Amino acid sequence: MRRAVCPGSYDPPTNGHLDILERAAGLFDEVTVAVLINKNKKGLFTVEERLSLLQESMAHLTNVRFDSWHGLLVDYCRQNDIQAIVKGLRAVSDFDYELQMAQMNQQLTGVETLFMPTKPENSFLSSSLVKEVATYGGDVRHLLSATVHTHLMDRLARDK
Repeated sequence: MRRAVCPGSYDPPTNGHLDILERAAGLFDEVTVAVLINKNKKGLFTVEERLSLLQESMAHLTNVRFDSWHGLLVDYCRQNDIQAIVKGLRAVSDFDYELQMAQMNQQLTGVETLFMPTKPENSFLSSSLVKEVATYGGDVRHLLSATVHTHLMDRLARDK
């Protein structure tokens, strides 16, 4: 069975994330969406909330599972018999950083990283930018699934 993991913070998951996840699901027998836990970062949504948003947004895909992880991604891959990491790239600046990570991961455990370019309409998208625009009243509904948009707007209204 060909397994891959798509790691990220997904705070919140954008249409760019969902596009990469759907495309990865078409290439592998099983894809794990791993919400990575960084204790040094305070997210807008909890890890559990992000997992729930991803599950709701990706419910139509039967070969996608959801998990969270704190630690080295290659350890997660080893423990779960995952052969590949799939990363979306928006720009050359993403590639510079991701290439170093991919080479380190391959050197540590032999896990391969596959880079998937985003579609042009998603090339500017980041969770941070979406949150910032929404915080100032900008319309971001076209950048998120309906489920994620509703939760984002509710959270921002509650946190005012």
